[in-house]
Amino acid sequence: MNRVRVLVFNAALGALDYRVPDGMAVEPGSVVLAPLGPRRITGVVWDEDVLPGAPVPDAKLRPLAELLPVPPLRPALRRLIEWTADYYCAPMSAVARMVLASGGALKGPATMTEYRLSGGLPERMTPQRDLALAALEGEQATIRELAGIAGVSEGVLRGLVNQGALEPVEVDIDRPYPQARADFAEPVLSAEQREVADELVAAVEARDFAPILLDGVTGSGKTETYFEPLAAALRSERQILVLLPEIALTENFLRRFEERFGAAPIVWHSSLKSTERRRAWRAIASGEAQVVVGARSALFLPYANLGLIVVDEAHEISFKQDDGVRYNARDVAVMRGHFEQVPVVLASATPALESLQMAESGVYRKLDLPSRFGGAELPAIDLIDLTEEKPERGRWLAPRLAHELFARLERGEQSLLFLNRRGYAPLTLCRNCGFRFQCPNCSAWLVEHRFSQRLACHHCGHETEPPATCPECGEPDCLVACGPGVERIADEVAEIMPDARVAVVTSDTLGSPERAAEFVEMAESGAIDVIVGTQLVTKGFHFPELTLVGVVDADLGLEGGDLRAAERTYQQVAQVAGRAGRGSKPGEVLIQTRHPDAPVIAALAAGDRDAFYEAETEARRHAGAPPFGRWAAIIVSSEDEAEARDAARAIGGTAPRLEDIAVLGPAPAPLALLRGRYRYRLLINARRSARVQDAIRAWLAPLDLPRGVRVSVDIDPYSFV
Repeated sequence: MNRVRVLVFNAALGALDYRVPDGMAVEPGSVVLAPLGPRRITGVVWDEDVLPGAPVPDAKLRPLAELLPVPPLRPALRRLIEWTADYYCAPMSAVARMVLASGGALKGPATMTEYRLSGGLPERMTPQRDLALAALEGEQATIRELAGIAGVSEGVLRGLVNQGALEPVEVDIDRPYPQARADFAEPVLSAEQREVADELVAAVEARDFAPILLDGVTGSGKTETYFEPLAAALRSERQILVLLPEIALTENFLRRFEERFGAAPIVWHSSLKSTERRRAWRAIASGEAQVVVGARSALFLPYANLGLIVVDEAHEISFKQDDGVRYNARDVAVMRGHFEQVPVVLASATPALESLQMAESGVYRKLDLPSRFGGAELPAIDLIDLTEEKPERGRWLAPRLAHELFARLERGEQSLLFLNRRGYAPLTLCRNCGFRFQCPNCSAWLVEHRFSQRLACHHCGHETEPPATCPECGEPDCLVACGPGVERIADEVAEIMPDARVAVVTSDTLGSPERAAEFVEMAESGAIDVIVGTQLVTKGFHFPELTLVGVVDADLGLEGGDLRAAERTYQQVAQVAGRAGRGSKPGEVLIQTRHPDAPVIAALAAGDRDAFYEAETEARRHAGAPPFGRWAAIIVSSEDEAEARDAARAIGGTAPRLEDIAVLGPAPAPLALLRGRYRYRLLINARRSARVQDAIRAWLAPLDLPRGVRVSVDIDPYSFV
């Protein structure tokens, strides 16, 4: 190849042609540095028949600057990038950038300096040095990491280096990971689990694309069951990807994995340090990495020899990316399995309606685990009608739920209270003048977080300290918290049960895998009596002594006009209910609601999942909603409200007039101001057979909008704010 087409990481430029210098061997997928003006930018050599563009005369071609020392992106991964960009109406360069997510990994082999105790002592001992020497026994890491381990400043450790008490060690950044063993601790499965596991193993051994929906009730042992096809892939020396919806679940999963396979898998998520990302990326690209456990972005890593993909809690909406490339990792995982010709297992106790429909139509194979492992029974579910069993004034827990909390505490059992609302209260106002604290950047109220003494916006991150007086009228001691968040429920539990040990579990308190591991250890050791948490506690945790689950406000998820609200509410409440009675003791679930006759609430009370899904399926079919129709959204935003409104009207005024596509809007978005930008939305409802993406591209391409206007396309949207 003496000339190549390169996909450069600039969405405005797309593909550019370059000359290949003598002695440089490139092929489609090669990662290169290419000159662009005075700069050098990263790009990927691409198949010329795929990327459009008029060929540039040979005489005008500039030579490639450098071939980077990483394996070329394989054809299956390039096809995935093309499909994702096409389906989600995103620039190919933006998708490819997710593949090359570690810039450091592209630079080739490297070493770094770590430090460890030398055995010597400093000339002068201080309390901080004494603390560090005691804490760092057996540790080896960078100065920054050692400072975190020892709880001292980096300056203290640098002093120990100068004194010879800490010695430098040169290490290979890309040192090998410990190897997992398929036969390390083989479990005893039930007959039901073994039957399903054998079918999953057969799918791995067939080395062919097979989308499989693993539908198992909470506590049925789905993880132990899909560990068996993992073992089969390990035996055949093929790589495995396990996607988890939340970082907080990672530590719990890693421990179970290590107990089964004797070594931890490689993790991939946004909290990794740059050196960890580099090491993981290079191990994955070289084929050395055996098992990768990660968040949705792990889906686009350059696996050398992929043999199996597992999407755990596959119904979770956190698999949908809501900015940048707005992809759904569950669906893209199936497409990656298709391009790689490997099985994809979607595991869930409450599958998405789209997944169930794909199984019913025969596109997915459905495997069932209908009963809990080890003879444990599903919990009894009862409703508390808040219009009849009202909480005491100033409280949020009905007397019956409070009584059951007491009973569990006396028996030494654990309870869980679920409310999907972070903080202490969703709204703070002045009782004197009615002033409400609103985010200056978003059309949202500031949420009071009493534990950390702040008012915070959960959309843009703006924070401020609660003032002593009202900013509007100046009245002191007049600010009132309205409505409950999990912190307020925790306070109420502490008031009525002062001896109870209460843990609040949210993304604020479990912001890292380490904190999540600490929480799990405390809960399993019996150091927690009552867990109060958001949706973070609805999945993945197994506490045998937890026998009571209380849903504080089951109606909360039904508010706000979300087109999937009923399904989402069912999934969340069913998942949190599944935390109860997972051991030998029976579990009970009490659901507080003001609408006991609502179909989703009635289905939860009756434990009749099939009836709920049947009714929801018919409602979707009637509305032409997914999976029977298609949705897409166009979000128009600008820092100038009039500019955003005019641009949205211009887009709406040129909407295509097609029989199989209906365009609704534009209208102000429910969250009309977000991060300082005014927002308008258009919703597209189309028949399943409609070529929505082609219609949207043809619609938007000719428009000449002001530079301050951003237009985002969201295919298969989950968020409607």
